[in-house]
Amino acid sequence: MFINKTPEMKKLLKLAFTDFKLIFRDPSLRSFLVLPVILFVLIIWGVPPLIEKYDFLFPYLSLFLVVGVIENTQMFCFINTMVLIDEKESDVAKVYGVVPLSKMEYVFSRFLLPYLFTVVLNLILLFVQTICDISTASALLISFLAALVVPVYALAINSLVQNRMQGMVYVKAFNMLVLIPLAAFFVPEKFVHWFGVFPTHWVFQAIDRATQNLSIGVFAAIGFVFFLALLWLVSRIFVRKHFV
Repeated sequence: MFINKTPEMKKLLKLAFTDFKLIFRDPSLRSFLVLPVILFVLIIWGVPPLIEKYDFLFPYLSLFLVVGVIENTQMFCFINTMVLIDEKESDVAKVYGVVPLSKMEYVFSRFLLPYLFTVVLNLILLFVQTICDISTASALLISFLAALVVPVYALAINSLVQNRMQGMVYVKAFNMLVLIPLAAFFVPEKFVHWFGVFPTHWVFQAIDRATQNLSIGVFAAIGFVFFLALLWLVSRIFVRKHFV
């Protein structure tokens, strides 16, 4: 109740909704909205028949969910990255730099709805999929954790690039970094956590444990600390470079 009555929070929420609508002003970005639909179709109706037909896929059930969850984050990773680069190229970012809103408030408003939208997408995916049974608590933790990929990814790239061409190169590089921890599913147990230097490793391992009905608390906690630390770092680098 207190939050709803706070003028500052109302201003941020209004800006968040405005920005959320504006990110689809580019028709090429709107096309990315179809990606979650394709992903849901594959996970819900494509994967189960494959598992029934090919027994050798059974040990990799959690891997299908890992890919589904992380790919759900990629829609807004790419959209927000491109929108921020466009702001930089068109000098719109300089205008945002002088509006009566702190730069951190701008970052919060820009990523609030994409973050929550990604959380909802993954919650729906984890609840409707029939590959594995996952508890409600685990589904919530995984969804809120995985969605942190969106702001970290977009802010990190925009802290490094100056234009769209550079952005596309870094998008490809960051996509590889996001997916590298998948290799942990194919190495001996003693080498699994060598991939812990990548933040998405802790998301992937949390999903794997959740599919086995094991506690994911420690893995989720490490993941949240890792992502929030990265978010704190890249946010500060971003605000120093984006508005000049």
